[in-house]
Amino acid sequence: MGRTYLVEESIGQYLTELSTKVKPYVTGLLIGQCSPQRDYVIRAVRTPPKEQQQEESVGPPRLASLDEEWITTHASQVSRMLPGGLLVLGVFMIATPELAKDSQNALRKLIFSVEKSLSKRRLWEPAEEEVSDRAALQICSATKKVVCRTYDVQDPKSSAKPADWKYQSALTASWVALSCTVNVNIHIPLLATSPNHDLEKNTKNGLNRWSKQIEDSVFLINGQVKDEDTELLEGQKKFRGNTQPSTQFSDVKVLTQLCQGTSARSTATVQVCSGSINLRGAVKCRAYIHSNKPKVKEAIQALKRDIINTLSDRCEILFEDLILNEGPQKKNFEREYHALPQRLFVPVAGSIVMLSDYKFGDEAAGEIQERFVEMLDQPVQAEDMHIAEDISTVDICPVTDSPSDTQLAQPTKAKLLLKLQQNMGLVVAAAVAVLASIFSFNYFSD
Repeated sequence: MGRTYLVEESIGQYLTELSTKVKPYVTGLLIGQCSPQRDYVIRAVRTPPKEQQQEESVGPPRLASLDEEWITTHASQVSRMLPGGLLVLGVFMIATPELAKDSQNALRKLIFSVEKSLSKRRLWEPAEEEVSDRAALQICSATKKVVCRTYDVQDPKSSAKPADWKYQSALTASWVALSCTVNVNIHIPLLATSPNHDLEKNTKNGLNRWSKQIEDSVFLINGQVKDEDTELLEGQKKFRGNTQPSTQFSDVKVLTQLCQGTSARSTATVQVCSGSINLRGAVKCRAYIHSNKPKVKEAIQALKRDIINTLSDRCEILFEDLILNEGPQKKNFEREYHALPQRLFVPVAGSIVMLSDYKFGDEAAGEIQERFVEMLDQPVQAEDMHIAEDISTVDICPVTDSPSDTQLAQPTKAKLLLKLQQNMGLVVAAAVAVLASIFSFNYFSD
């Protein structure tokens, strides 16, 4: 038996509208949430067209022009805009009947490419029991026939499995929202043994170590430590009939462990460093969980990943901005302070879920609005953009330039000469004493 996808009803209308614009095909991403029982699709987002695609190709329609790199790049950009609990669930393609035969092979290739691209950026490992099936949705633009299949992205030889595609209204109306604020103060040393410091690589290594701390942290949900295998909504009243449920909101506190457990042996490492990177600030994190008997561990896992993703994504965006403005050769910096982009949240029409984006201080609201239209095909009003946090900073602190070997050698020799001069009297006195003892020994022996 295949997987079941419960799909927000408005997505059907969105896909129908896209099918009228097919020339000769259109691709896009499916966004939603996995769960052991079923998956939820809350958004479908078409791939933004490239400028070259505006020019119509001459000849019969073909999928050879499918730009795999462009689609995977779009998926990476979209994944940054998703809060905890949401991910790219799959890929869709609306194509003319002539391309129906090749569409499924193209979708399979895209699913594995997108997953490979997204997994490279992650600082966390998926759990063993985690759902690894991703959806390939094929729609004929003429007949409007929908065919949904899944592939296991953990198995490169995976074959297609049939899946159910069911529309449902108000899919996220009773979902649970979780939020927390995490204070960040990360010190990342730059080792002197590295001849040329790649700040982005060093930062990612430092964030990797920090992410392990987040994974081992204790999470208090509404002030309580809950067993991971219990139901998140245990003890809460359920809404029946036509009663409109209110948003179920949980406030979460994150307690980071200061040291390892008593059973683990801890060792100190002394390393020579030529500088450091310091990340400081408070980041707002948010996650959403379905309301079909969710477990506590599902909620905590979603929030953990949002905490790790949001800081990692901000650092990526900052370094991309530095390279864009200062060139890729800008690898070593003098001491500098950089503001990480602030996170903002935007509501999704007809849903409690809020999507997010990142804004530098000098970015205008219009630029954010353009990005939402381009990446998520969603118009956004300026008044709907909520910046929920203060500015976090990156402090890059190299020590003063390291002197060359010859520069180091000269002071060393000077110090040795000074020491010899200071101790010359002691050396002469010692020599005289030795000679006197030799003379007295020879004299008395005679």
